[in-house]
Amino acid sequence: MSEQEEKTLCGDREGTSPGVTLSDSLVLTRSRSTELLPPSTIRLDRENISSIGKLRDQGGIHSLYLQQNKIERIENLGCFPNLRFLCLAGNRIQRVENLQALPHLCALDLSHNLIQVLDTEELPQSLQILDLTGNECTQQQGYRELVLGALPHLLQLDAQPLRGEEEEGGGSSRGEDEDDELLPEPSGPFSVDRGFFVDLRRELVGRSQRRRRETLEEHRARLEELQERRDLLLSRDGDGAPGSTAPQPRQGHSWPRA
Repeated sequence: MSEQEEKTLCGDREGTSPGVTLSDSLVLTRSRSTELLPPSTIRLDRENISSIGKLRDQGGIHSLYLQQNKIERIENLGCFPNLRFLCLAGNRIQRVENLQALPHLCALDLSHNLIQVLDTEELPQSLQILDLTGNECTQQQGYRELVLGALPHLLQLDAQPLRGEEEEGGGSSRGEDEDDELLPEPSGPFSVDRGFFVDLRRELVGRSQRRRRETLEEHRARLEELQERRDLLLSRDGDGAPGSTAPQPRQGHSWPRA
């Protein structure tokens, strides 16, 4: 590979390059060098990427790691229609935008960017984990209330679980409705006291919260599995070749763990 081609794929290692565009060829090149990762995962952290180009359909990808690059704008992610985990931490993003094309997105890490004002209408309502730590928008008045009001399924905000706030708010109305659908239709008229309905409501809320906790635990287990794969990759490829370095936790930040 020529020196120019290497810069196009990897960027200038000394950081003087203006950055490269995320492209199909870059995705293909890096997927070949990270064979230990699941086929549903793309890891392109620390690749000097400054923009996201238009890619071919990537419907089989569920996890996308783009942390520690130079990305300034969220764009062209519609080619990942089944994406569930997206990490854009440590970039230069100023606005939350163009995420409505990801209806299945469960976890979004935008920590340590340059977001000053948060537009919650741009966040997919499917989100269960959201991290905006290190952005100025977290200091705006009513930030937490704004986020919680916009994301009914949220379980964790800025690395902090929301169990207590969920219980105070009675949980997500959508989760309760889903549990209501599991109840059989009554076969005939019946009469009960008010305590029955109170107990029933409490049971439905409990089911919803248990299901949410199970979802979060499953996601954490998946992250731990990825960590094990990264450790194995480091042990096999300890010479520091470009593209083989596993992502390291940022100072003062860690992924959620069970």
